[in-house]
Amino acid sequence: MQDTTRPYHISLTDLRPAQWIDEMRALGETFGFFEPLGKRHNATFIEEGDTLLVSFESLPAIQALSEDARPDGFDIAREKGWSCLSVISMRDTWFRDGEVYGFFDQLTDDGFFEDFDQVIFYGAGPCGYAACAFSVTAPGATVIALEPQATLDPRVTEWDDRFTEMRKLDFTDRYGFAPDMLEAAERAYIIYDPQKPLDAMHSALFERGGITRFRARHLGGGMQSHLARMGVLNDLVHSASAGTLDAARFAALYRKRRDHVSYCKRLFSAIDETERPYMAEAVCAYIVDHWGAPRYRRKLKKLRNARDCPDDDSDDEEAAS
Repeated sequence: MQDTTRPYHISLTDLRPAQWIDEMRALGETFGFFEPLGKRHNATFIEEGDTLLVSFESLPAIQALSEDARPDGFDIAREKGWSCLSVISMRDTWFRDGEVYGFFDQLTDDGFFEDFDQVIFYGAGPCGYAACAFSVTAPGATVIALEPQATLDPRVTEWDDRFTEMRKLDFTDRYGFAPDMLEAAERAYIIYDPQKPLDAMHSALFERGGITRFRARHLGGGMQSHLARMGVLNDLVHSASAGTLDAARFAALYRKRRDHVSYCKRLFSAIDETERPYMAEAVCAYIVDHWGAPRYRRKLKKLRNARDCPDDDSDDEEAAS
């Protein structure tokens, strides 16, 4: 039986999508409200403190990545006692849906956001796009988006061939071009991996006044999951809300990458491809020392043998001739 006094602690594991939505509906009706937004989206509001976190997420990602299958917004808001409005898509839709537009229009008309001292919009990837796009409904909001797309309008981003099936969506009407929608935000933060060229190109479209961009080099795709496993996701959002997320603060948080095996392995691959054997050996040794990793033990042995016997290959060639 769920604890009905602690909504942010609910466990939603092992539920079919319809059951998951029913649980969220019950939460919303008990602690705030639940609003179905057509067939592909829904919104759950949990009323707690005077700060509101507006979190955009997709159900498949929640069920795949969250241990308790609950929105990341719940965990971020719980730590600070914030209220949370979780807007959930049933798949990646970029929230390009008239029902979603109408929902945010109604919130604006009702003065919903004006009831809070601070409003924060958060999302990653397609959900990061939505966090930027819909932040315009709450002037003065803070926005933090991880590897967001600026638009999928092929006239602007024809170079992005990852989501060609989504080009049928209209990104030219309301809430369309995400960077423009940030003009009313008090501050906005975009975090991206410059080693991913397409994400870096989208990020460049956000380069304008009031927007701060941070580079999370070698983190790769699934940034939200990586940052959560590093234990810094909540701190990033909380620092953004406090206005203290500057270059020094981001660098301090991002140092946790050194204890994240996926980052270290990706760093090793990048260095190995550039043929810098001494640096590759150092990173490989670090991985072996911290995580064992039999595959990397073999790589380390090979690197050390190559360093100790650099002329073996040439000697073999001479013998063969």
